[in-house]
Amino acid sequence: MKKATFGAGCFWGVEEAFSKVKGIIKTTVGYMGGTLKNPTYNDVCTDITGHIEVIEIEYDPTIITYEKLLDIFWEIHDPTQLNRQGVDVGTQYKSVIFYYDEDQKQTAIMSKNKLGESNKYQNPIVTEIRKVETFYPAEDYHQKYYLRGQCQNKLF
Repeated sequence: MKKATFGAGCFWGVEEAFSKVKGIIKTTVGYMGGTLKNPTYNDVCTDITGHIEVIEIEYDPTIITYEKLLDIFWEIHDPTQLNRQGVDVGTQYKSVIFYYDEDQKQTAIMSKNKLGESNKYQNPIVTEIRKVETFYPAEDYHQKYYLRGQCQNKLF
């Protein structure tokens, strides 16, 4: 098994999109990239801890490739929006790819460059590509939020 971690707006919708993909073994929503140890949702929402809402994905690379995960990542959000997705605004909604090794880093860079050269978007892609940092799982009530029927307005 391998891991991939992405930030693409509110983690509820991101998890919903990835949880349906064949080859993904487990998804966990949480926080990455900030300065506070063991942040809570309330901490992250202050917009001062530097954490980003992310999804940590465990996947089987014999079933789905990292490249395909990146394709899904690009499709489920607008990578030209800085610190926002739709009505969600704040630094915790940053578009970011956290890489685990040099292969993931290079693949992410190539994927971002290819998308940028495609002229799909009028504005530049602002997605950051960063080395993985400490992952803090979000509170239980955030995990599998849509699956548990907590939200009536599904994004995907």
